[in-house]
Amino acid sequence: MLDVALIERCADPSLTPAIVEQFVAAAGSADPLAITVKSGGRLVLVSRPQSPEAALEIMRQHVGKASVRVGLTQYPAGVGITDIAELDTALVDPCENLKRGTALFGKISRIVTKWYGSPTSKEVIPQMFEDAVYAWRTGEFEGTKVFQVEDPGGATFVSGKPLSKRQTEEDSQEVDAKPGEEDSVQPPVAVTEVGAAEMRIDLSRIGGR
Repeated sequence: MLDVALIERCADPSLTPAIVEQFVAAAGSADPLAITVKSGGRLVLVSRPQSPEAALEIMRQHVGKASVRVGLTQYPAGVGITDIAELDTALVDPCENLKRGTALFGKISRIVTKWYGSPTSKEVIPQMFEDAVYAWRTGEFEGTKVFQVEDPGGATFVSGKPLSKRQTEEDSQEVDAKPGEEDSVQPPVAVTEVGAAEMRIDLSRIGGR
């Protein structure tokens, strides 16, 4: 399980802490130096790096020739770069990897949510989460290259809209569900109040299949 303090400090605030934990549990690794290399759909065996510098060397050997996933979130190392010289050890730093990984997963979540028509029923959340994890693993969702396309903006799973951390904290203190709105999508639980605010949507079934 991810350290709560790490989530508070590093995770993208457009995702709730519960979604961040489920995402890393479903698609990530407990080892911040973990590197997974696949070529043509087949796993390429690489030695576990003993240092960030060794991890960087492995990335430089394979990025551009194979699919390379690194760190806690198994972030796609080649995304957003045009030259392997742009790769750096920050990719395997736990905080930076969580920051980049959750930001990218947040974008994928918005792509999936928009495709579903931004539903407000909590019953759809487990399927949307599974689709987003599948898109993270494959890089595609319904024919869309999710790593390359622009962020559509809007809602993510249990978030009403992407907010700054300060806005999230302020709004979380003011949100009270009105009668008949229990199933509506609510703003995210404040990242700095993990465990203090009651979850409005049941996430117990996510990843439980």
